[in-house]
Amino acid sequence: MASITASYPWTTAPLIAGAPMRLISGPSLVHAISAAGGIGFLAAGTDVSTLSENLSSFKSLLSTSPIPGAPSDVLPIGVGFILWGADLKLAVKALSELPEPPAAVWLFAPSSSEELGSWANGIRSATKNKSKIWVQASSVADAIEAIKVANPDVFVIQGADAGGHGRYASAGLISLVPELIDAVRTRFLAAEEAVIRKGYQDAVLKAEDGGNSTIRTDVYDKLRGTIGWPEGYGGRGVINLSYVDAVKGVSFEENEKLYKIAEGAGDKGWEEGNARMTTYAGTAVGLVKKVAKAGDIVRELRGQRI
Repeated sequence: MASITASYPWTTAPLIAGAPMRLISGPSLVHAISAAGGIGFLAAGTDVSTLSENLSSFKSLLSTSPIPGAPSDVLPIGVGFILWGADLKLAVKALSELPEPPAAVWLFAPSSSEELGSWANGIRSATKNKSKIWVQASSVADAIEAIKVANPDVFVIQGADAGGHGRYASAGLISLVPELIDAVRTRFLAAEEAVIRKGYQDAVLKAEDGGNSTIRTDVYDKLRGTIGWPEGYGGRGVINLSYVDAVKGVSFEENEKLYKIAEGAGDKGWEEGNARMTTYAGTAVGLVKKVAKAGDIVRELRGQRI
């Protein structure tokens, strides 16, 4: 897969992006960032009324100080919108009037997933798919929903330690990035080539809302007799009766007995409503809806830019 800098040929690796800081990131700042091999994002924020003027100012700067390697069909910058307050119609009008739209559009803080989808579709239509869609996500749930409604080209991962506005409920960057990568791994549970029981695979396909339907725990390791993991480790899997009973206070001996009965039942051990068998899967399990060849999954994931 081509590196992200291939989509922004004036940039150098590692790619440095100047965030669209509201009231701060104006034409001069974003030009300086892009001229240095990064990608500066012009801050439209919640007020789109000055966007056309700021884009015009940037183009004037670009004409007097060209950016080496900048393509001819897009401007070598991005534009950032705060969706809950920005006017989509005005944004679409401003961008559609440009012969060269910005190379990227950063979408942040929608009031709903439907709003995010409308913005992504509107921007792509206005720029004839020339502007790449960047979506800021603060959780795995944010990312999963964004994939469903906006199919972003780039995720901007905001950890709890980031400055400025963000979700109250979010993880630190060090833990959040691996969780998002886990969303990719989960998809391969439904690969035709996977060595997996049909009952397990069917349970993955039926699972929904992985943020609430999965849990990281050591319950399943103990029931399976896997006792080598160091203290503090647990496997994330789909919640079923084995975990529910453990939380309710059912004795380990009784829970283990019921688990072994389910194990002896083969694929029925994952039967909906009576499932007890271990079903390890990530929080993105709700996105997995079909069995496919591994090669096709790889190509699908490339298309989604996870």
